[in-house]
Amino acid sequence: MKAKIVIDTRRSKKDGTYPVVIEVRNKDKIRIATPYSSLPENWKNGAFTRAESNHQRKNIILRDMLNRVERFILQLEDEEQELTDSEMRKKLSEIVSGEEKKKEKTFLDCLDEFISYKDKKGTIEVYSMTRGKIEMFDPHCTFKSMDKKWLMRFEEWLKASGMKTNAVAIHLRNIRAVFNYAIDEEYTTLYPFRRFSIKKEETRKRSLTVEQLRTLRDYPCEEYQEKYRDIFMLMFYLIGINAADLFLARKKDVVNGRLEYQRAKTGKLYSVLIQPEAQAIIDKYAGEGEYLLNVMDTYANYKDFLHRMNLGLRQIGEVERKGLGGKKERTPLFPDLSSYWSRHTWATLAAQLDTPKDVISEALGHEYGSSTTSIYINFNREKVDQANRKVIDFLLLQ
Repeated sequence: MKAKIVIDTRRSKKDGTYPVVIEVRNKDKIRIATPYSSLPENWKNGAFTRAESNHQRKNIILRDMLNRVERFILQLEDEEQELTDSEMRKKLSEIVSGEEKKKEKTFLDCLDEFISYKDKKGTIEVYSMTRGKIEMFDPHCTFKSMDKKWLMRFEEWLKASGMKTNAVAIHLRNIRAVFNYAIDEEYTTLYPFRRFSIKKEETRKRSLTVEQLRTLRDYPCEEYQEKYRDIFMLMFYLIGINAADLFLARKKDVVNGRLEYQRAKTGKLYSVLIQPEAQAIIDKYAGEGEYLLNVMDTYANYKDFLHRMNLGLRQIGEVERKGLGGKKERTPLFPDLSSYWSRHTWATLAAQLDTPKDVISEALGHEYGSSTTSIYINFNREKVDQANRKVIDFLLLQ
């Protein structure tokens, strides 16, 4: 028995579209209507094409319906059950309409559904890790059983495993997000977070002073460390650009002297003026092919280079050879340094120069004010360019 999504071309609607249905062959062919219809030219290979408005959302919802139908069919096959066409039609209609889903949805079912709507790999991984922790702690939990006491026990269990407070908070926030989703979808009315607060710790600052940054910029590194230091400075000159955004940037992303890209983390479109100090480093490490830098000429995965880079940054400092073998003993300048410090350092120096908070937020790609307001404000990029130039000039002062 197999299920598929098709358009039913037997009879068109008044607007010329055809119903989108889930088709299953039991004894006979069964077609279950979905909320959607489509023009033939907007449909291909069981999904809406880009020509259809809101095609991504519609395809996600259809895939979720199909997944639920397929799980039900597998369950029938595993239990060697047979249903009449009438029984099958009734059951599939409940599944597709969501009636059965609302009756039987468990927390982990809801979490799986929630994850299925995510398309970013990092987000999926984070919620999947939370799922794994819940399965280890209480695989049979329900919305009803997950009350305030359950959250407290889960919190203590995570801490007992050696997890720090802020890492625990990530899992608890993920659970809270799923509860909010479940309430919106009317799977539950329960909400244990009304009387449970998620604890967090102030994280240690990860920024260099302007004097420390000058020291790093001018330090006589070992040859293998020079590239790592230069790339760190490039990240700083590009307003703390994320490693993924920098290493995966293409030459074609430079338009009129600006690096224009979509942030890997948030998907937000971003544009930063390439200052002369940044351009000098880009020229020094220019990619041979389509990439802006030569990192991807050597590494299949930028994360491998980033790992080496962070290790190398932490080793910059005095080196002394001791013993018969001449083993190197290091005195690192900044033993905790990593690429991410470039971002914090830029923000810290900008704040010291009395740069307005909304300019710093925009420079870092954050929302400022309400998220709704920020959509409608065409922020003046010159303010960000001027702020970055001011920060770099501050660094150049001796």
